[in-house]
Amino acid sequence: MPTFCGAQKLNIITLSVLSLAMSTDAFAASITKGSTLKNPRVLSAIKLGLLFGCIEAIAPIVGWLIGSAGADYVEAFDHWIAFVLLVGLGVHMLLESRKEDDDDEEELAPNTKRSFIATLLTAVGTSIDAMTVGISLAFMKVNIYLAAAMIGLATTIMVTIGALLGNVMSGWVGKKAEAIGGVALIFIGCGILYSHTMA
Repeated sequence: MPTFCGAQKLNIITLSVLSLAMSTDAFAASITKGSTLKNPRVLSAIKLGLLFGCIEAIAPIVGWLIGSAGADYVEAFDHWIAFVLLVGLGVHMLLESRKEDDDDEEELAPNTKRSFIATLLTAVGTSIDAMTVGISLAFMKVNIYLAAAMIGLATTIMVTIGALLGNVMSGWVGKKAEAIGGVALIFIGCGILYSHTMA
């Protein structure tokens, strides 16, 4: 694992906040999907959580590998890259949280090949943000495997809860959760830039 002079080191608290922020878009998606089930079962919700969690854990590692490939060439402004990626992603999540949902609601229909593919594609789609974060983590002193595991665990828990409570929470929690996640990423990005420039 490469380390860079002057790279910002993320502590466990920041990683925890980052993990929760990364799980919010998947959480919002799981609420929407859970709302289509009349009687969501715990086992089904756990399976959905594990699917999202595993994909969400893999994504930052992929991003980290991509970022690491060019990290040696951008060491002088690596904190700016991390700042732009995290803040840009946070702003994107805030904008997405203001949009109305027009996704079709049949994606989680049980026991159909079509629904599994739709759910898988949703999981991959919500993990793109985590891959972007993985790229930014390549410019910091961080154990990427610990970060990925924490992101995956947080996503598994949040998606399981979202799927179980979808009927109750749909329409008023999902988008708010995504907005909170966006704000958290903006604060983390600003904190990285501030601590580096003030060092």
